[in-house]
Amino acid sequence: MTATSLRTSPSPSATGGRGSYWITTFGCQMNKADSERMAGILESMGYREAQAELEADLVLYNTCTIRDNAEQKVYSYLGRQAQRKRVNPNLTLVVAGCVAQQEGESLLRRVPELDLVMGPQHANRLDVLLAQVEQGQQVVATEEHHILEDITTARRDSSICGWVNVIYGCNERCTYCVVPSVRGKEQSRLPEAIKLEMEGLAAQGFKEITLLGQNIDAYGRDLPGITPEGRRQHTLTDLLQFVHDVEGLERIRFATSHPRYFTERLIDACADLPKVCEHFHIPFQSGDDEVLKAMARGYTVDRYRRIIDRIRERMPDASISADVIVAFPGETDAQYHRTLDLIEEIGFDQVNTAAYSPRPNTPAADWPNQLSEEVKVERLREINALVERVARQRSARYAGRSEQVLVEGINPKDPEQVMGRTRTNRLTFFPAARAGGGQWQAGDLVEVRIEEVRAFSLSGTAQP
Repeated sequence: MTATSLRTSPSPSATGGRGSYWITTFGCQMNKADSERMAGILESMGYREAQAELEADLVLYNTCTIRDNAEQKVYSYLGRQAQRKRVNPNLTLVVAGCVAQQEGESLLRRVPELDLVMGPQHANRLDVLLAQVEQGQQVVATEEHHILEDITTARRDSSICGWVNVIYGCNERCTYCVVPSVRGKEQSRLPEAIKLEMEGLAAQGFKEITLLGQNIDAYGRDLPGITPEGRRQHTLTDLLQFVHDVEGLERIRFATSHPRYFTERLIDACADLPKVCEHFHIPFQSGDDEVLKAMARGYTVDRYRRIIDRIRERMPDASISADVIVAFPGETDAQYHRTLDLIEEIGFDQVNTAAYSPRPNTPAADWPNQLSEEVKVERLREINALVERVARQRSARYAGRSEQVLVEGINPKDPEQVMGRTRTNRLTFFPAARAGGGQWQAGDLVEVRIEEVRAFSLSGTAQP
């Protein structure tokens, strides 16, 4: 897991009197979207973005607990800020996100300098909770809370590509996963509210939207309504069809999918809707049926293969990315090698890998058949090497082709290049200078001839 600091330029209306803030985000896209909303709330309250973390008057860590190393990194950061607060008691220190939800009041015992501990369901209540802090209270907000619509305050980290939450929480009970206990039960937003947010972003010049959900294929199953044919009225497929024609948007993506709910109807819709990109992130977690059963994933390897086969039948060039866990309790060498075989067989464009990490309040954490750290390290090393080799093989298909790239900005490592992504989500670099003069700008859609391929990125030249 990575930690990223939300860096935005302060708006003119937000240079006022409450001081400066700094947000560090750990973990997933959902956390990044939550951080954008919380940054918007802080700026609406009169905070301005700080130039450095150690100079901020309010420091907020939006945390992740899906892996132990991400959680421990949070405590390391907190120790540094706790020392600051002992010298400067006016510092406001906030822990949000999944570690906050998991630990609750025990965080205050471990780090008594904290002012506010708030779970993910309370992200859009940050102003209300800080008002209590300003009255001298030490606040813990981890109770179950209905997530109200709030589409006006997000302080977006990009002006071209935006996140839009469509469903919060997760009702699955995978035996290794802490997410349901820290993000709560599924809450789907109404399609009209989602479309309104997308229209607002398009009016601001956004070109690409990624629809987000912890388990996005479950969208709508908590909403009322049945079609005359007896089908649920609100599904992810219906949502894609409903929002597809938002004027000004060029691309639509969605994540993260669950193989249990990934339907042929959804695949066909993605193939038929021109704005939906040919990129699918579908975690498989293991290439062995017995391990999948122990994980309580609810599908088989053969079911996963059929999904990929159908995607490639309808969209032959589609890119497939996934998540996998190695060294799950009891995983044998043979079972682990079935995972390696599946990666090679399917030919993933990218796979996010992790060694199993026991998480609090999950069944697998208490099983006696835990594997050693040595096995975890070795399997992770081997699978990472395979993932890179397969990704490099998949990248080879781009050589010499022309790919449409949506420019996202300047390459931070080379100011003479711009960078963006293909529809299949390959990061691509090319010269910023236009043939007829001037420079390519963020938001431009450019045909790029690919001249150099790497495992996870491409380089080329813009076509006239």
